Amino acid sequence: MGKITGFLEYARETPGRRPVLERVNDWFEVYQDFPSQKVQKQAGRCMDCGIPFCHTGCPVHNLIPDWNDLVWKGRWPDALRTLHATNNFPEFTGRVCPAPCEPACVLGINEPPVTIKLVEQSIIDRAFAEGWVLPEPPRRRTGKRVAIVGSGPAGLAAAQQLNRAGHLVRVFEKEDRIGGLLRYGIPDFKLEKSVIDRRMEQLRAEGVEFREGVHVGVDIRGDELVRGYDAVLLGLGAEQPRDLQIPGRELNGIHFAMDYLVQQNKRGVGHRFSQDQEISATGKRVVIIGGGDTGVDCLGTAHRQRAASVHQLQIHPLPPEDRHPSTPWPLWPLLLRIEAAHEEGGVREWSVLTTGFSGDEQGNVGKLHCVRVGPKPSLERMPGSEFYLDADLVLIAIGFSGPVRHGLLDQLPLSLDPRGNVHTDTAYMTSLPGVFAAGDARRGQSLVVWAIAEGRKAAHHIDRFLMGSSQLPL
Repeated sequence: MGKITGFLEYARETPGRRPVLERVNDWFEVYQDFPSQKVQKQAGRCMDCGIPFCHTGCPVHNLIPDWNDLVWKGRWPDALRTLHATNNFPEFTGRVCPAPCEPACVLGINEPPVTIKLVEQSIIDRAFAEGWVLPEPPRRRTGKRVAIVGSGPAGLAAAQQLNRAGHLVRVFEKEDRIGGLLRYGIPDFKLEKSVIDRRMEQLRAEGVEFREGVHVGVDIRGDELVRGYDAVLLGLGAEQPRDLQIPGRELNGIHFAMDYLVQQNKRGVGHRFSQDQEISATGKRVVIIGGGDTGVDCLGTAHRQRAASVHQLQIHPLPPEDRHPSTPWPLWPLLLRIEAAHEEGGVREWSVLTTGFSGDEQGNVGKLHCVRVGPKPSLERMPGSEFYLDADLVLIAIGFSGPVRHGLLDQLPLSLDPRGNVHTDTAYMTSLPGVFAAGDARRGQSLVVWAIAEGRKAAHHIDRFLMGSSQLPL
């Protein structure tokens, strides 16, 4: 269990963030290095509880007490093997996962919880630095062919698992680079793309084939793809953005958040955009509608693009600074979170509903019209609380409503659930035999760690479908 009295002797400690004035001038990750000796002490705080509730918070069911103990003892290669037993890509979750395991930590009942996410990232980053992450190609091939549509975390996790089971796996990605929204949806200051590249080298060396720039449903018809493979997995993501159907929505300068983020990530690898295509915050009064992770990513991006001002609006009331009684341990807590982008500037507004936009004679947005509201579910408008904000750029970040409906989903006779996601049975198979779905396409907008978990489970069921049984873990 690590150090028996570790949780009494060591306080929780995490890496510091680089100074604001430094990090807003570049696109590198915001956190500073953390010495391995300190990581070992943090791992030593783990109590190896009789019932490790951290497991209940972790969608991939990481063996958290096990690798904490191994790190405390300095057995880093063994910790890597234990970590990889449940998670194909801990370098992704160690950076962008909100770590639901930590609020479920038993120590967190009355003390700051174990720094699980820090230890996870430290294990995998050290493993890559030391050369411990090596290709693991299959010993034999089954002759079965599997197509995976989408190279986000669900598709990549399934690809690695199925390839290791001996199947010939081909991943189709509509963009010019592999990674899905890991590549173009998450800003570099949260996930530098070299982290993706080094893992893709391993997958390629293991035998996974990638087809970048191939949009299934456009360049290849869906029914054509299904006929050419023994099984197909849809890892399409949930890219259909929620919109605001309010007056003035048609004005120029109002964009979906993901269009803005994708363009900046592409700009970072050399893409160029014409003046009428470009979405930039430089010198503009920016308003972000939505306070979730996507909105925060927009906030940090706008700071680095030198916006004149940034307001971030959220319809929910201001959360408490400490865990609210409605979300007791070990549930994910309702509380105020201060992300790195919030430290960098901008104004956060709570309990605000946008009622419309207005603009100039050229059709450009100039103002947001807003009103203060009460809590959900009524969202009652407060009399006399109307106000407006000047804006040159508005970013809509209020979530997603499932996978994009046109194209591939139009070409295949697939059932959708009431929320518009691809419906599957308990074995992740869709209404079309041999076609499976996993990740956000199946469950709706969610976390990277959930996508990895679903990709692994889908791989197990696909392998069983092809071979009659499977040794891949669920």
